[in-house]
Amino acid sequence: MPYRRLPNTDQARLTALQTAVQRASEADFTEQAINYHTLSEAQTFLLQFENIMRRYHENFTTRVNANKQYRHMVANARMYISHFIQVLNLAVVRGEIKRSQKELYKLDPDTNILPDLSSEEDLLVWGQNIIDGEQNRIAMGGFPIYNPAINKVKVYYDIFKEHQYNQQIHQQSTSRMTEDFGSMREKADAIILELWNQIEEFYKKELPYARLRKCQNYGVIYYYRTGEEQLTPETDRRLQQNQASELKIKWSDLA
Repeated sequence: MPYRRLPNTDQARLTALQTAVQRASEADFTEQAINYHTLSEAQTFLLQFENIMRRYHENFTTRVNANKQYRHMVANARMYISHFIQVLNLAVVRGEIKRSQKELYKLDPDTNILPDLSSEEDLLVWGQNIIDGEQNRIAMGGFPIYNPAINKVKVYYDIFKEHQYNQQIHQQSTSRMTEDFGSMREKADAIILELWNQIEEFYKKELPYARLRKCQNYGVIYYYRTGEEQLTPETDRRLQQNQASELKIKWSDLA
């Protein structure tokens, strides 16, 4: 008899539960391979498992789509913040803005090198720095920088900041759902194991191939070992012939 192995993917777990529950519901009461308590538990859990799988995939799809939008918002924020700082540096070089006023933006007055904007945390810090710096310089009587104006930079910065917060919420939600799903997988495996044990026990007196096919009909999954002979209808016929021959020999001895 080949060996069985529990499902190792969520879809395979779902299929195993659905198949066992469906076959049990279709079977005549004299052919019930699964007891009422286990079947009732499996039916209730199946609904829960289907629901959390649906929610998990919906959450995953939402996160993927949100991440695509977020990458776009990050790129826009980086471009506008970087452009604003370059324009500011050019204005300082032309003498339109005092070099010392770069400190209002928390920029080094002695260099025109752009700050590191590679990470999202850097964008959050420097975006706020230049927004505060420009507002403070204008409040001191300075002329606003245009192309890009700070209000436009702030629009893209705020959009980025909002999406960054939403990304954190999505990640937290996904983490919680992943934890919940983990415990559901363990319970699914335990229920499937109990279902399969009862199914095999019910058909244990059947001939090997017949037993294999009836158990498979309930969703039990079997694998053949390397070099193991596969069961066929011929296997059962040979076994029946051998049993008949042995029985005939016993009757001959008694006679």
